[in-house]
Amino acid sequence: MKEGRKLKLDAFSSITPYIMVTRAESCNSISLEFPCRPAEEFVRQLRSEGYDSIGMMHVLLASYVRTISQRPRCNRFIRGQKIYARNGIIVNMVVKRKMNIETEDTIIKMRFNPEDTIFDVYETVNKALAEVMENNNTDFDKTAVLLNYIPGLVKKFAFWLLKTMDYFGLIPKKLINVSPFHGSLFVTNLASLNVPSIIHHLYNFGNIPMFIAFGAKKGILVLEEDGTVEKERVMDVVINMDERITDGFYFASALKILKKVFTHPEELRLPPEKVVVDNGNKS
Repeated sequence: MKEGRKLKLDAFSSITPYIMVTRAESCNSISLEFPCRPAEEFVRQLRSEGYDSIGMMHVLLASYVRTISQRPRCNRFIRGQKIYARNGIIVNMVVKRKMNIETEDTIIKMRFNPEDTIFDVYETVNKALAEVMENNNTDFDKTAVLLNYIPGLVKKFAFWLLKTMDYFGLIPKKLINVSPFHGSLFVTNLASLNVPSIIHHLYNFGNIPMFIAFGAKKGILVLEEDGTVEKERVMDVVINMDERITDGFYFASALKILKKVFTHPEELRLPPEKVVVDNGNKS
């Protein structure tokens, strides 16, 4: 399957990738606080139904998938200064097989569909994690080792060649399938490390247009409408976005959907009523 299809857009959208050439210079960041209580109650309910290992990460990823089903322009990518609509939703994540500083990182790539429910997301995530935990030599690990065998100066040329091939869409499909730099989203779960979220950069290599980092839960004081002060648990979510793929108004509407779904997760039990297709500026 091809990564995506080229879109015919308005003049301003089409020239933007020529003005801002790299993702590093096109990156916008926003920090949000997501109330935890609704998602925590949802997780407890699902665990009582037999989904023993479900957690906040599953809810956040399912909320992201649901958001893309309604705001598909956030799933676009840049290749060769052209804007493409991605086929499918691909999420990359770094994982450790053991939670200690000696264990090396590896990458999992998860493919979702816009129609996916929380149960589909749960199955996809857990299957990907299980494969990594059971296999100490995944395709990503093999590729990384192979590239590391290349001598230093040759390696620099090899990566220049890969970047050039990537610009023209010539990287082999097998390499794209294991690359952590190609996909819809890169997500990092810092809550598992019990540290706050970070503002993570976007990668200039590859085509990932969005990075979501979420950290440990924390308590804040909230002023209610009646004047009382309540303590609420929230989760910091920091999102970096490639602003070239769509406009700020569209991004803002997508972020509102993401937060709304996360704070009303019951709707994730069912597929969306409709899936919006990215047909350029007409979608």
